[in-house]
Amino acid sequence: MKKSILFSIAFLFTVVSFAQQERELKLNKNTNLIDVVYYHDNGAVSQTGAYTTDGKLQGEWLSFNTEGKKQVSANYDNGNKVGKWFYWNKTTLKEVDYTNNTIANVSEWEIKSPVATSN
Repeated sequence: MKKSILFSIAFLFTVVSFAQQERELKLNKNTNLIDVVYYHDNGAVSQTGAYTTDGKLQGEWLSFNTEGKKQVSANYDNGNKVGKWFYWNKTTLKEVDYTNNTIANVSEWEIKSPVATSN
């Protein structure tokens, strides 16, 4: 019973926080998924991802800060957390491995210098 109440509260908090963000939704006829882009108040992309037609998160989801820098790369399968998730901040990169919607392993690295990228 307590788990159900906690889940309901967490779900409502998520829905309310997303409901306040501007978003674009588009049905992808090739995948039969609903592609979505959420935006920060400043117009920068906040999150990208997809939902199943019954509202479950599916595939890769990316989250960005207000400056457009990637903060999270996550993967879902029919609403369940799967595979490797990555969390970046100014000083660390954290990798979280999910198996059966449960954390299986966590690794963390300190970022000592910026990563070079090609244009």
